[in-house]
Amino acid sequence: MIISMFKGKCPHCKKGDIFSAKGSSLLFKMPVMGKRCKICNYKFEVEPGFFFGAMFVSYALACAEMIACFVITWAILKIPVIYIFLCVVGIALLSSAFNFRLSRTIWMYLFYKKA
Repeated sequence: MIISMFKGKCPHCKKGDIFSAKGSSLLFKMPVMGKRCKICNYKFEVEPGFFFGAMFVSYALACAEMIACFVITWAILKIPVIYIFLCVVGIALLSSAFNFRLSRTIWMYLFYKKA
């Protein structure tokens, strides 16, 4: 299940892709999510506003990444504070498309119920 989640596969059949385009932070393209699974026809957005909670998951992912970056640069590498700040901001910007994709997938898997 965790491998399927990281690969962005459908929570129902674990074969279809949730996102038709993965997106890239470097190219300023956000991931494009399909409405339904192309293999099992599972509807990804259960109700309007379903992915509102995924924002909180994305926030938690971003905080974990930024804290890890801070700890590595400050405690281990011992670089000046301004470079630490720039590194943390850079990591946050570069991981935004990945966090968007992963947070929606995690949110979907949290509320998936096998019928």
